[in-house]
Amino acid sequence: MPATAHSTIRRVTELPGIEHHPHARAVLGAALAPGGRPSHAYLLHGPAGAGKRAVARAFAAELLADGAPEPDAVRARVGRGAHPDLAWVVPSGAHEMRVDDIAESVVAAAARTPFEARRRVFVLEAAETLNDQAANRLLKTLEEPADYAHLILIADRLGEVLPTIASRCQLVRFEPLPAVTLAAQLERDGVPAATALASARLARGDGGRARMLAGAEGVELRAAVERLAGAALAHDLSERPWLALLARAKRSGEAAERAVQDEAAQALELAAKADRKRVTTELDQRAQRARRRAQTGELDLALELAGAWFRDLACVADGAPELAFNSDRAAALAEGAAGHDAHVMREAVDLVEDTRRRLKLNVSEELACEALASRLARALDAAPTPA
Repeated sequence: MPATAHSTIRRVTELPGIEHHPHARAVLGAALAPGGRPSHAYLLHGPAGAGKRAVARAFAAELLADGAPEPDAVRARVGRGAHPDLAWVVPSGAHEMRVDDIAESVVAAAARTPFEARRRVFVLEAAETLNDQAANRLLKTLEEPADYAHLILIADRLGEVLPTIASRCQLVRFEPLPAVTLAAQLERDGVPAATALASARLARGDGGRARMLAGAEGVELRAAVERLAGAALAHDLSERPWLALLARAKRSGEAAERAVQDEAAQALELAAKADRKRVTTELDQRAQRARRRAQTGELDLALELAGAWFRDLACVADGAPELAFNSDRAAALAEGAAGHDAHVMREAVDLVEDTRRRLKLNVSEELACEALASRLARALDAAPTPA
């Protein structure tokens, strides 16, 4: 049965990162308040990096710590992902969450009583990627949950969550983190002010992305994106600058695959001999999916940054350089925008976004990027020169 006393529960204001999100603070605060009754299902939605995952984990910890003799120990175990009554699910597919991801770990497990806590908590990341089959399997659990089961779904794009799923959850809205907030955090970590502000603006509310962009990896990525844009502006693609972006994406995918393979080696040691063939096949598939997710994610980020660069060129061409995301590259933006029409720069943004959409259809990444570079060069070559 769900707990009615909350003597071991922290105040909602103590959940990490929630201070930036008044709606989340209000909804989750009511659940954790004395006498509050947590909902059976929440859908935490908002921009990537807004802090949803950290709050979801902290909220799950409070639900599981309720009534525990050593609540701080429970919180620590949840933080490590080592609590038996917490299931944390991420999509196994490159672009979707499948039935196999939730059939046992959520649907079946939600019908079993808790191991040691008063509740069981199930967190599903990327709820917008639930395919139709997985969503249908999850519906009964959402409609008729056991009184001890609580589901916390996380989505970066609420509009892509299936209505049948969203309508059965209590919505919890997370706002994008302001650029000045992210920049201040980066500066406290020793990032130069100009780099911190540009990284924060480019991250669009995503704290993890802002930190990456402010580091050596982000500096290298931004430089590669700028070379691609510069080649299109110069109508000179002889160096094939898109290959550098593809190579980065490939390295990212290979690193993700190796990480899964390292974990797989440990899992195989613990597997029974009769199960090793099946386990090996499953782990190989998981490694391939991890590689694909990381590779496509890296390339999508590169294209997003390319779109931001052309968007900034349009701002400069329109006489509004203060609106540029790449605020630390003012001189390069001024040089790139010189003699170009802002309208055509916005057309370039549209071309980049069109390519991002095409890549989600699993077209050839190399051909798509090469075609983008050619289309950009043609569009920019035809640009009328401002009077």
